Amino acid sequence: MDCCGLLTLQKEPVPLKSIEVELEVRDHVATVVSTLNYENKEDKPLEAVFVFPLPGDAAVCHFSAQIGQTQIVAEVKEKQKAREEYDDALSSGQQAFLLEESDESPDIFSLRVGSLPPAESASIRLEYVTELAVQADDGLRFCLPGVLNPRYQPQGSEGAGVQVTSVPASLVPYSLSFSARVSSPRPISKVESNCSLDPLQYLNTDQTQATVKLAAGHKFDRDVELLIYYKDAHQPTAVVEAGQASAEPGSLMGDPVVMVSLYPEFPQSVMSSTASCGEFVFLVDRSGSMDCATNNTEQQETRISSAKDTLLLLLKSLPMGCYFNIYSFGSSYEHIFPKSVEYGEKTMEEALKKVEQMKADLGGTEILEPLKHIYSQPCIPTQPRQLFVFTDGEVGNTKEVIDLVKKNSGSHRCFSFGIGEGASSALINGMAKEGGGHAQFITGTDRMQPKVMQSLRFALQPAVEDVSVTWDLPKGSTVTVLSPPITTIFQGKRSLIYAQLTGQSSEAAEGCVTVKYSLAGHPSENQLHFSLRPAEDTGLIVHRLAARTLICLLEMEAENNEEKEEVKKKVVQLSVQSGVSSSFTAFIAVNKDNNKEIQGPLLHRDIPMAGLMGFAATPCCLRANISSFSPGLDYYCAMDDSEDSDVDFGNLPEFEDECYYEALPDEEFPPAKKPPRDPLLQLVSLQKASGCWLLDPALAAALGKTNEEVEKSKPEKASSEVWATILALIWLHGFKMDAKDEWELLAAKAVSWLSAQKAPSVTECVEAGNILLGCSVQKTALGL
Repeated sequence: MDCCGLLTLQKEPVPLKSIEVELEVRDHVATVVSTLNYENKEDKPLEAVFVFPLPGDAAVCHFSAQIGQTQIVAEVKEKQKAREEYDDALSSGQQAFLLEESDESPDIFSLRVGSLPPAESASIRLEYVTELAVQADDGLRFCLPGVLNPRYQPQGSEGAGVQVTSVPASLVPYSLSFSARVSSPRPISKVESNCSLDPLQYLNTDQTQATVKLAAGHKFDRDVELLIYYKDAHQPTAVVEAGQASAEPGSLMGDPVVMVSLYPEFPQSVMSSTASCGEFVFLVDRSGSMDCATNNTEQQETRISSAKDTLLLLLKSLPMGCYFNIYSFGSSYEHIFPKSVEYGEKTMEEALKKVEQMKADLGGTEILEPLKHIYSQPCIPTQPRQLFVFTDGEVGNTKEVIDLVKKNSGSHRCFSFGIGEGASSALINGMAKEGGGHAQFITGTDRMQPKVMQSLRFALQPAVEDVSVTWDLPKGSTVTVLSPPITTIFQGKRSLIYAQLTGQSSEAAEGCVTVKYSLAGHPSENQLHFSLRPAEDTGLIVHRLAARTLICLLEMEAENNEEKEEVKKKVVQLSVQSGVSSSFTAFIAVNKDNNKEIQGPLLHRDIPMAGLMGFAATPCCLRANISSFSPGLDYYCAMDDSEDSDVDFGNLPEFEDECYYEALPDEEFPPAKKPPRDPLLQLVSLQKASGCWLLDPALAAALGKTNEEVEKSKPEKASSEVWATILALIWLHGFKMDAKDEWELLAAKAVSWLSAQKAPSVTECVEAGNILLGCSVQKTALGL
């Protein structure tokens, strides 16, 4: 058959033609409406299957199909019943549509469009609501996942895993349009994106409403990320939403629900004294996919090299007296030390040597076993455990991993980092949420280092203990908290609480919520008064987010409960009642108005998603993910005059010379030239664990001077280490203020070291250092 139009890699026509996404953001909550347009251009009826990602905490709350003039709104039903109803409809010649969450991971859904006759079109409407995460710079992050990479399924795990049909981004055979409307009680400062946007359009003079659109020609080589910035972002808020009139009073959907957003502010006196103790455990992904490029820039830095640079900054920034260890994992796992060791010059240098040798050569992504090993190690008294996890997040056993973190949440805090496009939001957010830490995503042109150092600052904050939440409501009103208890609080990090309000109260009445906690031994509290008058025009957004929160809690409970079936019944009942999806339910729609039975066997068509894990290309060599080829081999592109092609790598960049592609064992391929090291990292690599620098030729080179120039400029009374350390601080403040987030902690350690020396010649060193380096940094700016 001669194929034309949109095709898969197997030369099969693709029935999905376009996706239209409309985003509405209200303060820190987003409603997303996606319309998927299908058309069958084949001569037989078909079934189209589309596996795609959604945010892991999204509450899918509407699913409908439009066929001609007929609209069919789907119902939420128990998953197995929905599947049977779908199969029965197809076998009887009816049209049916099924939307369900993956059993393995809550951020992957499959959509089945069944019995689409020849020449017929169908539009599928999918709606979900989600909370927007607060970033380190106070921006609110929305991500529309546009990339779905295959999920690694560990050996011996149950289930078939998530089956993904993926193609290179340049071959995605459908289009995407995306528009957003943002509104907030506070002015909108700016909206940024990793994709090209049309200019932001304000809709009113006080700039509290705006619209923005994705520029035409989206390449599907990245997720669509929006960062929204409001003025005075840290304002606590409470939104009361009226219950659904048709729902039963006393039920979640029938009663009012309140969503409380708190931003605890800690006293400056406490925040200025960061913790000098702790056990810091770093867990780094070394699976084959970590050899892919971090972003789409020409520099082509790989994920593993970025992770290694980040580990350098982390190790230089740790406080003396703490404990640490580094684990790395793939199909197996390794650790640098048998158990966590005390941080000092010897242990730091030994760890850095091992980090420098790390490669993305450990195969698949089996994160569960190293986590089990870490949690099996006894905690060190007076050294709170802080776990940092770096992964590109492509695992098939997401729920099992999150469950393990939750079981051990009392003994540690977990900070997680999703690297690259397509990282599982369910895994990254879930680990941080259950581990009482903070999640960060590194995508597009983001640098990993500033985001990781922000999380280290969180980890060094004094631990908050004895958290309690109390409510003060008018007489006759009661509150049922739907969110899990707050166990961790960080400066500037939002805490969300959902609660069901029962009983009668005047709309003019007020409620009050108080969060009390102990911080570094001092009792503290934050209080918020709010009106009980229901907000207008919110629909059922708050109810659906509250239902999703409660569903997630019950699903986690079902994993570890002898009465699993009873808990499952509760989830199904709540899911059906609220119209919000769960792992035990699915959306099912059957076109019962179609009197004409659809004849003939159905053609099966898998709709491809963009996948970036196949190849990582550079002009000098091209390495494929080795899981696709023979074990033990890396595959490279070798330049030659021959026109033969030994290995076809698919969609290749253009080269100036004709070339063929040859598979060579790693040791036979000539080593590539290393790019020059970043000057900041070069300087940082020379710092000692105590915080000081030594006066030597390597430091002079990092400062851009000769050793003779540096030695000659040293004040006579100054010691070599004091002079070297002050020079390093002047250079950081004078030339690298744009990267202050990355070096701030290690500079503070250097200042502490200088203070402990009680050196008499600091002022002379600062003056001489400014002259030598051509800077004008004040002594007070250095913290001296």
